[in-house]
Formats: sequence, structure tokens, C-alpha cells
Amino acid sequence: MSKQNRTKLLLDISTFTAFLILMDPRSSGIAVHEWLAIALSATVIVHFLLNWSWIAEMTKRVFSKGNTLNGSRVNYILNWALFINGILIMLSGIMISQSVMPSLGFSLPENFTWRGLHEFSTNLSMLLMGLHVAMHWNWIVSTVKLIFRGKVMQPVVVVGVTINGKDIQA
Repeated sequence: MSKQNRTKLLLDISTFTAFLILMDPRSSGIAVHEWLAIALSATVIVHFLLNWSWIAEMTKRVFSKGNTLNGSRVNYILNWALFINGILIMLSGIMISQSVMPSLGFSLPENFTWRGLHEFSTNLSMLLMGLHVAMHWNWIVSTVKLIFRGKVMQPVVVVGVTINGKDIQA
């Protein structure tokens, strides 16, 4: 397995975990929600850069004449929809920020249009993310299998440990 695929998988798992935490800002608090969202945007940019060759190749193939890449075309459009939706989430999140922007010295007027856009695009992201994971499910499963292939859990062997002044050999 390539180091890049392992990196992609670990990054994707981290991104997805952060996404799930962000879906309920009341559980973490607004400050954590906003700062975690900033960090998440950085991981999305890295994800985007790691997949740049795929993006460039698919862009050529999707717009070439006579192409019959129906599944790939759907995946391509879905990925762009997810990206654009992510930008809407971040932009609207910045505009309704109660923690990040004030801590940077910016005060923005409260605007319910931005809040509505943020809630709508966040809910849409759940659908888009679910479809994205579903379309990449085979890659996820095969990559996880490759990472753990041949790695059988071995029992931990402790040799020469002292507990409460007694030497224990195991």
C-alpha cells in the first residue's frame, strides 16, 4: 500500500470524525465548533491537494467528446457539489461567528439570512457526505484491508516489571 493512500485514509477518517463532531455544536460548545471548523477546512484543502491528479484527470475525461463515464461523471459532480457546499458552510459560518471572528477583532452584525444559509448548507452536507462516502466505499474498505493485512493482534508480553516492590515475570 502506498504511503499516500494511507495518508489519504487517515486524513479522511479525521475529517469525517471532525465533521460528525461539528454537526452538533451544542455538544462541544460554540468556540470549539468554530475553531474545529477552521481546522477542518485545512484538512479539506489537504485532501483536495492530495487528490489533485485525480481531479485534473477526471476534468479532462468528463469534458472530452464521446466519453461514457456515467458513474465517474456523477462522482465528479458530487465532489464539486460537496466542495461548493463546504465553501458556503465556511463563509456563512464566518458571517455568524460568535467566537473566532470576535477573537480576531471583528464584530459582524447578526444576520438571520447567513444563519439560515449555514443551517441549510450544513444539512445538505450530510446528504452529500453520505453519498460521497457511499461512492468511495470500496476504496475505503480495500484500503483498510490493505493496512491491516497480515497484522494479527499479538498478546502483549511484559517481562521484568516491578509492581508494588515485587518483580513479576510474564
